[in-house]
Formats: sequence, structure tokens, C-alpha cells
Amino acid sequence: MLYPLFEFLDQAYDLPGTGVFQYISFRAGMAIIFSLFITMISGKYIIQYLKRKQVGENVRDLGLEGQVSKAGTPTMGGLIIIAAIVIPTLLFARLNNIYIVLMLVSTIWLGAIGFIDDYIKVFKKDKKGLHGKFKILGQITLGILVGATLYFHDGVVIREKPDTPLEFISTSEILEMEGVADPDSPFPVESVKSTKTTIPFLKDNEFDYSVLLRFLGPGYERWAFLIFIPIVILIITAVSNGANITDGLDGLATGNSAIIGATLGVLAYVSGNMVFADYLNIMYIPHTGELVIFIAAFSGACVGFLWYNSYPAQVFMGDTGSLSLGGIIAVFAIVIRKELLIPILCGVFFMESLSVILQVTWFKYTKKRFGEGRRIFKMAPLHHHYQMKGLHEAKIVQRFFIIGIMLALFSVITLKLR
Repeated sequence: MLYPLFEFLDQAYDLPGTGVFQYISFRAGMAIIFSLFITMISGKYIIQYLKRKQVGENVRDLGLEGQVSKAGTPTMGGLIIIAAIVIPTLLFARLNNIYIVLMLVSTIWLGAIGFIDDYIKVFKKDKKGLHGKFKILGQITLGILVGATLYFHDGVVIREKPDTPLEFISTSEILEMEGVADPDSPFPVESVKSTKTTIPFLKDNEFDYSVLLRFLGPGYERWAFLIFIPIVILIITAVSNGANITDGLDGLATGNSAIIGATLGVLAYVSGNMVFADYLNIMYIPHTGELVIFIAAFSGACVGFLWYNSYPAQVFMGDTGSLSLGGIIAVFAIVIRKELLIPILCGVFFMESLSVILQVTWFKYTKKRFGEGRRIFKMAPLHHHYQMKGLHEAKIVQRFFIIGIMLALFSVITLKLR
């Protein structure tokens, strides 16, 4: 909202300081400050309100140390996170950017699904919450919306350029970042629709999903949406549920989401900058630089919420927050064509989800084979396994943070590791 105002003031009156809004770095910094302010300053008042309304967590006794004491802790704190993401984005991002619109819709959509789930648990006293099939249906619907938008919207393009060093391309092309190539340039940079994505570790690091339909014969490219949209649905559902599963210890999902968000911000910045994209030999995606403002607000919201959500937690995010965080990460990674990095970047989420899948699968298999269900872990998800082994909750969370930071650094290194 503020961008067009300051743009008008700069052009019409040339007021000192108004031109600073042209810089993504400034607006990203302001987004972080505002998101921190919303979570840390207003958070305590919202927590007090939730306590007065008795919006407390219903904790199922699993025999874990300190678990029963968490009963009654205010939940639905994800509303704080969503507000701290949406408000700064509305203030500082360019709202005519299709990627910003897509991220805002995804945030509110998944937040609404999580809110309904939490509302049923808290106010309807139903521990099961929203039926699983409705959660999945909501995630699938969002996946269809995101996939269709990325595939059919005219503003979603990538840049394909000839094998010519950037120093030999005209200055106008280098400076021009809005998706329109200079027609007079001897080395035009072409914006095209594509279902290509980035594969880590490979020198020729681009993969087009449409090739999976090559068996259809000539013209198979026009049916690429038949494979692209289901892949988008799968990624959004998997990462969203992975974050939900991880949200079992104080600060675990929040802190790791902040680490992932900061890394995605770096990836978005270099992908949306022609000079850095050329230097790193990665796909240049016009307009995605604006996403740095959104992900800055996202990271700031997570860090600010961690102030109250770290051990011992004063508030839980609930499904309102965890479903949103995972979905945002998934959609963001898809938008900047880095979704194949998710198993590495979101390694903590991946390990948590995998531990549940392995535990359930092995239990069912051994029960059918031997008549008695056996377990791989003492308890799943993985963080509960370490609790059962006697590790303190805070120590588990800190070690998972360290793992998350290592995976984030490794994800950034893949830009040059080929």
C-alpha cells in the first residue's frame, strides 16, 4: 500500500527520502521490523486475551516428561504469525505482483483451514478437530489454485538467454528487471512460459516437468499442466503436514521455519536478480525479487513468535500456524523453482514426517507378519523418540536448530556445488 504512495511522492514532488522505497533491501528490512513489532509487542496482549477466553491446549497424556504441565497453555497463536506476515507485506510489497498475491492467498487459505481445526478442538471440545479429509481437500484445492496460476498466468515467466556472457549483453538489459527485454539489444533475453525447475548438484541444472509426458508424442508440452499441477499439490500437502507434525516441542517448528525462511529469502533474491542469476548460472525469474519482502516478514514473524513460543512456551501456534508455515514454505519454493531442494532445506520436517511413515508402516507390517506390532522408534515423530530416551525438550530443540542451520547452509552452497 505504501509503495505506490511513495512512488507518487518521489515522482511528483521529488521529496527527499521517498526514493528509498525503490530498494527491495529497504522494504525487506522494514517488513522484518514491523513483523517483529507485531509479534513481540502485540503478542503479550493477544496471549492475555486468549487466556481470558480460556483458549487453552488440550494435551493428550503420552507419558512424556513435562507434557501434562502444558495443558491449558493458550493456543491458536498462529493468528499472531499470520498477522505479522500479512500486514507488513500489504504495507511494503508491490501488490500488483502476481507472486505476492499468490503468497498472501496461500497464507490466508491455509491459516483459515488451521483456524477451523483449532476452533473445533478448543470450542467444540473435539480433540480430533477438523476431519483429516477436509484438511487434505483444502490443501489440494490450494495446490490446484497455485499450480494453475503458475502455469496459465501470463505474468509467470522465466528468462532464457543465449550462451553469451553477461558482460556482452547491453546495459539496458542488465538494469531492466521487469520482464520486458530491450528489442534493440543484439543479445535479447527472452521471457517464456515454462514448467522448468532447478535440480541441485547438476551442472545442467534445469529440468522440465513436461518431459514426463513425452510418451504422448508430438505436442506433449501443451499437456504439461497434467503433471505440473499434481506435483504442486503433492509438495504443498507434504510440507504443510510435515510442519504440522514437527510442531510438537516448544519452538521447534517456529525456529526451523525462521531458518528455512531466511534461506529462501537468499534464494529468491539471487533468482530475481539478473546479475546474480547469471553469475551463479541459475534460472532468472523476473519479478521474484519482490518476494524477498514477503519472506522477510515471514522470518521476522517466526523469530518474534519464538520469543513467546520458546521453552517454556507461553503460547502455541496450533494448526492455524503450523499448516500455514509449511504451506508458505512449499509455495514459495515452487514459485522460485527451488522445490527440489525441499528435502534438504526442510530436512527437519522431512525427518519428522519420515519417522512417522516408517513407524506406522513397520508396525502394520510386523503385526501382519508376526502377529505383534513392532516399532523402529520409541515413539514417533522423531522428537518424541529422543524425549523417551531422556533428553530434555530444550536440548532436543536446540540440536534440531543446529541441524536446520547446517542444512540451510548446505542448500545455499548447492548454488555453486555442481
